[in-house]
Amino acid sequence: MRFMIMHRTDAQTEAGAMPSPEFIERVGQMMGDLVKTGVLRGGEGLRPSSEGVRLQFAGGRRTVTRGPFGGAKAVPAGFAILRVTSLDEAIGWVSRFAALIGDVDIDIRPVTEMWDLGVAPKPEGLTTTRYMAVHCHDEAGGDAPPAPELMAAMGRLIEEMTQAGVLLATEGMQPSAKGARIVSTGGKHKVTDGPFAEAKELIGGYVIVDVPSLDDAKDIALRYADVMGDITMDIRALP
Repeated sequence: MRFMIMHRTDAQTEAGAMPSPEFIERVGQMMGDLVKTGVLRGGEGLRPSSEGVRLQFAGGRRTVTRGPFGGAKAVPAGFAILRVTSLDEAIGWVSRFAALIGDVDIDIRPVTEMWDLGVAPKPEGLTTTRYMAVHCHDEAGGDAPPAPELMAAMGRLIEEMTQAGVLLATEGMQPSAKGARIVSTGGKHKVTDGPFAEAKELIGGYVIVDVPSLDDAKDIALRYADVMGDITMDIRALP
């Protein structure tokens, strides 16, 4: 089974503070261990919300809020990674997605690249940026499958974005009832099985792992917490 382990932002990351070389080394070592064991399927960090935008769609109207902004009012339902020339281009693609699914909130933020951390040079001539778009929904509305017409329309948009070289990855998430939340403070960990509400902090980054069970994903998240320090993490199952 695949699980997405999402860690939350704090005041330092939202302020754009750079992690120390020692911290980067510890995280890199853990990621390397996950690669060696064959469970890692992906992972990214995100830039502060001050570099992003929140789109809110309701009743056919769109509200655009430039960052910084706080946590959403609902839990994440899925995400997409886009490669585009600007934030405005990302907004355009995401708005087309929202036009299909109706009322929804979507946060768009840049992905943290190796050159943002100062550990690798930025490729010469690179004119595009990767953005992560996270859409949220209220789980109180149930988990009914999308109508066939919507699935077909979404499939056509995904194909168009893929052919254009814009869509790099996209995933939906299973309900939070199939996940868990871990809050680590002072070296102590509190693990709570879902369902749960959206945290007040934004997603700071994530890893996707392929492991046999939720308990295995919890074990990896606890190792992650030992590296990260005081942190809140949500574990969500992927289809």
